[in-house]
Amino acid sequence: MSMQPHRWTPPPATPRARETRSTPEMPALRLLELPGRGPEDVVVAADGRLLTGIDDGAILAVDPATGAVEQIAHTGGRPLGLHVESDGALLICDAERGLLRLDKPGGTIEVLVAEVDGAALNFTSNVVADGDGTIYFSESSRRWPLKQWMGDIMEHSGTGRLLRRNPDGTVETLVDGLDFANGVVLAPDRSCVLVAETGAYRVTRYRLSGPQAGTCDRLVENLPGFPDNMLLGSDGLVWVSLAAPRNPLLDTLLPLPGILRQISWAIPERLQPKPARTVWAMAFDFDGALVHDLQREGTDYGMVTAAAEHDGALYLGSLSESAIAVTQVP
Repeated sequence: MSMQPHRWTPPPATPRARETRSTPEMPALRLLELPGRGPEDVVVAADGRLLTGIDDGAILAVDPATGAVEQIAHTGGRPLGLHVESDGALLICDAERGLLRLDKPGGTIEVLVAEVDGAALNFTSNVVADGDGTIYFSESSRRWPLKQWMGDIMEHSGTGRLLRRNPDGTVETLVDGLDFANGVVLAPDRSCVLVAETGAYRVTRYRLSGPQAGTCDRLVENLPGFPDNMLLGSDGLVWVSLAAPRNPLLDTLLPLPGILRQISWAIPERLQPKPARTVWAMAFDFDGALVHDLQREGTDYGMVTAAAEHDGALYLGSLSESAIAVTQVP
């Protein structure tokens, strides 16, 4: 695909973006090995097992104590973001097939949304649901597919969006023009829904109630890395995975004429700069205050795209690894 770069001046990276570990450092990791790569999102089911989807289309349930793995479904596509509904059903954002629902382990997969406004969903990313049947989900890019996700980051296309599927099945776009829309979190009081903008280093808040209902602002800006999936922890905090630290070369290229990024994109992939490996997660409250900042060097794990906190344990997913990583919140 030909690149059509959009110029953007990112905020200056903070000193934190250049550090490789937090203080205190993220505790040591324990790995739960999987029969495939890319557990891009991780959620905790009612029975305590971890649910994830891998790159061959399988949905897996993993016992965090024993590491036992069971395949409970296969989407026929590439599952990314997940959400467990109150009745035990599993919502699945499949990058290739759209928004899906698995009624029970080993059960039937239903396609809830495959297209919006007459156009097929291109890159369905992350999802959360309200108890009344309302579903909020993101589409990262309307131009670039998952396999070329870096193309959207470099192009800065601004074609991501936050969508809402209403209980009657109708779908509406709540926010358009997002820079690689990714993780989605619904506030416990239903006052707002949050969406991570990976390509803009920020978390955007869409107000659902109150005098500012229907408007957007920023919960967190100028993050030191690329935010990916977000999850509401059992501690009531918004846990944000950071897939990689800010890239100084990319930050330099984004404000410059687009031809420079077109040239960079034309270089063979094996010669292009790779995201720096790190293991990183942050947690914020709903006022945007940083509560936890946990990072360690990416020697044994990297490309963290999910951070699910449950009763003090922190479960990490990755777009590139073949395991779920487990650590503790200090």
